[in-house]
Amino acid sequence: MEKSKILYAEDDQTIAFLIQDSLENHYDISCFSDGKSALEAFKREDFDICLLDIMMPEMNGFELAEQIRSKNSEIPIIFISAKALKEDRIKGLKIGADDYLVKPFSIEELILKIEIFLRRSKKTNSAPQKYKVGKFDFDPKNYTLQDSQTTITLTQRESELLFYFIRHKNTVLKRQEILKAIWGDDDYFMGRSLDVFISRLRKVLAQEENIVIENLHGIGFRFSEK
Repeated sequence: MEKSKILYAEDDQTIAFLIQDSLENHYDISCFSDGKSALEAFKREDFDICLLDIMMPEMNGFELAEQIRSKNSEIPIIFISAKALKEDRIKGLKIGADDYLVKPFSIEELILKIEIFLRRSKKTNSAPQKYKVGKFDFDPKNYTLQDSQTTITLTQRESELLFYFIRHKNTVLKRQEILKAIWGDDDYFMGRSLDVFISRLRKVLAQEENIVIENLHGIGFRFSEK
């Protein structure tokens, strides 16, 4: 069975060696010590997921993620960084990352997150249906919202969240339910991540007056179409 391909950008050679050594039995992992060389490799090859440090020479992880997202809106991106400030995490998610791991972390946790994203990517790619969202046709396989004039491409996480809302339309959804279904966890940071992605979906659907993502204080959310 062909191994999934990982693009891994990390300038700390000790950390890079440890992670590469731990993952190479499970995945085909390519490691780069700066953002510029990682981007060049991304342009040349096809990868299934990206693991990015932030503080790197030539091009930092935020800049690299923006470049990757401009070329591929679907590939999962996980930041791996010692930068633990809330502002850094939120910035990473707003750029288009799907998750953010703060060093130090366990290899088991990293592998679990990688497997979750790879499974979801394969599952989403096997879903042939399209769903009506206001004036848009939502295609979860290709992460797109499309009408007669516009095509909006979502990130994988945005697509997963919208798909979850569609399947539970007009239902009160507790925050913990959404977090466990999409992120696999319901800790504080994941809750902040959920808020960021809901804000992004609201922005995308801002012109759709009949589509409402209602915030139910202290409970969760309700996705409805009038």
